[in-house]
Amino acid sequence: MTEQNVTEQDLSEQAVGPIDYLALELPAARMKGEGLAALVDLVDRGIIRVLDMRLVKREDDGSFTAMAITDLDGDGTLDLAIFEGIESGLLDDDDLRQAAELIEPGKVVALLLYENTWAAPFVAAMRRAGAELIASGRIPADEVEAILDTLEAEEAQAT
Repeated sequence: MTEQNVTEQDLSEQAVGPIDYLALELPAARMKGEGLAALVDLVDRGIIRVLDMRLVKREDDGSFTAMAITDLDGDGTLDLAIFEGIESGLLDDDDLRQAAELIEPGKVVALLLYENTWAAPFVAAMRRAGAELIASGRIPADEVEAILDTLEAEEAQAT
Protein backbone atom coordinates (compact mmCIF):
# COMPACT_ATOMS: atom_id res chain seq x y z
CA MET A 1 0.00 0.00 0.00
CA THR A 2 1.07 3.60 -0.48
CA GLU A 3 3.45 5.11 2.04
CA GLN A 4 5.19 8.41 1.47
CA ASN A 5 7.27 10.43 3.88
CA VAL A 6 8.63 13.41 1.98
CA THR A 7 11.22 15.87 3.23
CA GLU A 8 12.83 18.91 1.65
CA GLN A 9 16.10 16.94 1.58
CA ASP A 10 14.43 14.20 -0.49
CA LEU A 11 13.45 16.80 -3.07
CA SER A 12 16.93 18.33 -3.31
CA GLU A 13 18.78 15.00 -3.67
CA GLN A 14 17.07 13.76 -6.83
CA ALA A 15 15.69 14.85 -10.16
CA VAL A 16 12.31 16.35 -9.44
CA GLY A 17 9.39 16.60 -11.82
CA PRO A 18 7.15 19.66 -12.02
CA ILE A 19 5.35 20.50 -8.77
CA ASP A 20 1.67 21.42 -8.92
CA TYR A 21 -1.08 22.11 -6.42
CA LEU A 22 -4.84 21.79 -6.32
CA ALA A 23 -7.28 23.55 -4.03
CA LEU A 24 -10.56 21.64 -3.91
CA GLU A 25 -13.66 22.96 -2.15
CA LEU A 26 -15.22 19.93 -0.52
CA PRO A 27 -18.97 19.34 -0.44
CA ALA A 28 -20.80 19.58 2.87
CA ALA A 29 -22.04 16.01 2.53
CA ARG A 30 -19.66 13.25 3.49
CA MET A 31 -17.51 12.17 0.55
CA LYS A 32 -17.49 8.54 -0.62
CA GLY A 33 -13.72 8.19 -1.07
CA GLU A 34 -13.61 7.95 -4.87
CA GLY A 35 -11.19 10.86 -5.14
CA LEU A 36 -8.87 9.47 -2.49
CA ALA A 37 -8.89 6.05 -4.18
CA ALA A 38 -7.93 7.70 -7.48
CA LEU A 39 -5.17 9.65 -5.72
CA VAL A 40 -3.77 6.47 -4.14
CA ASP A 41 -3.83 4.82 -7.57
CA LEU A 42 -1.84 7.70 -9.12
CA VAL A 43 0.75 7.40 -6.34
CA ASP A 44 0.93 3.61 -6.56
CA ARG A 45 1.52 3.78 -10.32
CA GLY A 46 4.33 6.32 -9.84
CA ILE A 47 2.59 9.07 -11.77
CA ILE A 48 2.64 11.54 -8.89
CA ARG A 49 4.21 11.86 -5.45
CA VAL A 50 2.15 13.65 -2.82
CA LEU A 51 4.22 16.28 -1.04
CA ASP A 52 1.55 17.87 1.17
CA MET A 53 -2.12 17.33 1.89
CA ARG A 54 -3.98 19.64 4.24
CA LEU A 55 -7.58 20.53 4.96
CA VAL A 56 -8.53 24.09 5.79
CA LYS A 57 -11.88 25.10 7.25
CA ARG A 58 -12.89 28.73 7.07
CA GLU A 59 -14.60 29.76 10.28
CA ASP A 60 -17.57 32.15 10.47
CA ASP A 61 -15.34 34.94 11.83
CA GLY A 62 -12.99 34.67 8.81
CA SER A 63 -10.24 32.82 10.66
CA PHE A 64 -9.28 29.33 9.58
CA THR A 65 -8.48 25.97 11.08
CA ALA A 66 -5.99 23.71 9.32
CA MET A 67 -5.66 19.99 9.86
CA ALA A 68 -3.81 17.08 8.39
CA ILE A 69 -5.96 15.16 5.97
CA THR A 70 -5.40 12.06 8.07
CA ASP A 71 -7.54 13.50 10.91
CA LEU A 72 -10.70 14.62 9.18
CA ASP A 73 -12.87 15.04 12.26
CA GLY A 74 -10.18 16.75 14.38
CA ASP A 75 -10.37 14.21 17.19
CA GLY A 76 -6.65 13.33 17.09
CA THR A 77 -7.30 9.85 15.67
CA LEU A 78 -6.10 8.95 12.19
CA ASP A 79 -9.02 8.59 9.82
CA LEU A 80 -6.87 8.10 6.71
CA ALA A 81 -3.66 6.51 7.99
CA ILE A 82 -2.46 5.93 4.44
CA PHE A 83 -1.64 9.64 4.21
CA GLU A 84 0.13 9.88 7.56
CA GLY A 85 3.39 11.82 7.38
CA ILE A 86 2.67 13.56 4.09
CA GLU A 87 3.80 17.03 5.10
CA SER A 88 6.95 18.25 3.36
CA GLY A 89 6.73 21.69 4.94
CA LEU A 90 6.31 23.35 1.56
CA LEU A 91 2.80 24.55 2.43
CA ASP A 92 2.99 27.28 5.04
CA ASP A 93 0.45 29.32 7.02
CA ASP A 94 0.27 31.92 4.26
CA ASP A 95 -0.69 29.20 1.74
CA LEU A 96 -3.35 27.90 4.13
CA ARG A 97 -4.72 31.43 4.68
CA GLN A 98 -4.90 32.03 0.92
CA ALA A 99 -6.75 28.75 0.45
CA ALA A 100 -9.20 29.71 3.21
CA GLU A 101 -9.89 32.99 1.40
CA LEU A 102 -11.06 31.03 -1.65
CA ILE A 103 -14.09 29.62 0.18
CA GLU A 104 -17.08 30.89 2.10
CA PRO A 105 -17.22 30.67 5.91
CA GLY A 106 -18.18 27.19 7.09
CA LYS A 107 -16.71 25.52 3.99
CA VAL A 108 -13.64 23.27 3.74
CA VAL A 109 -10.88 23.31 1.14
CA ALA A 110 -8.41 20.48 0.57
CA LEU A 111 -4.91 21.47 -0.54
CA LEU A 112 -2.87 18.94 -2.47
CA LEU A 113 0.74 19.66 -3.40
CA TYR A 114 2.23 17.01 -5.67
CA GLU A 115 5.17 16.22 -7.90
CA ASN A 116 4.59 14.95 -11.42
CA THR A 117 7.06 12.08 -11.02
CA TRP A 118 6.38 10.82 -14.54
CA ALA A 119 8.28 13.89 -15.83
CA ALA A 120 11.40 13.59 -13.61
CA PRO A 121 13.37 11.26 -15.94
CA PHE A 122 12.58 13.52 -18.90
CA VAL A 123 13.60 16.64 -16.97
CA ALA A 124 16.85 14.98 -15.83
CA ALA A 125 17.71 13.85 -19.37
CA MET A 126 17.07 17.30 -20.80
CA ARG A 127 19.21 18.94 -18.11
CA ARG A 128 22.06 16.54 -18.87
CA ALA A 129 21.73 17.57 -22.51
CA GLY A 130 22.10 21.23 -21.49
CA ALA A 131 18.48 22.26 -21.92
CA GLU A 132 16.88 24.82 -19.60
CA LEU A 133 13.21 25.22 -18.85
CA ILE A 134 12.31 28.72 -19.96
CA ALA A 135 8.53 28.61 -19.57
CA SER A 136 5.87 26.46 -18.00
CA GLY A 137 2.15 26.84 -17.64
CA ARG A 138 -1.17 25.20 -17.16
CA ILE A 139 -4.39 25.59 -19.10
CA PRO A 140 -7.51 24.88 -17.03
CA ALA A 141 -9.37 21.80 -18.30
CA ASP A 142 -12.68 23.67 -18.61
CA GLU A 143 -11.04 26.21 -20.95
CA VAL A 144 -9.61 23.42 -23.12
CA GLU A 145 -13.03 21.71 -23.25
CA ALA A 146 -14.72 24.98 -24.24
CA ILE A 147 -12.21 25.59 -27.03
CA LEU A 148 -12.57 22.02 -28.31
CA ASP A 149 -16.38 22.35 -28.26
CA THR A 150 -16.12 25.59 -30.25
CA LEU A 151 -13.75 24.03 -32.78
CA GLU A 152 -16.02 21.00 -33.14
CA ALA A 153 -19.06 23.24 -33.71
CA GLU A 154 -17.17 25.29 -36.31
CA GLU A 155 -16.06 22.12 -38.09
CA ALA A 156 -19.64 20.79 -38.12
CA GLN A 157 -20.89 24.06 -39.66
CA ALA A 158 -18.16 23.99 -42.32
CA THR A 159 -19.16 20.55 -43.57
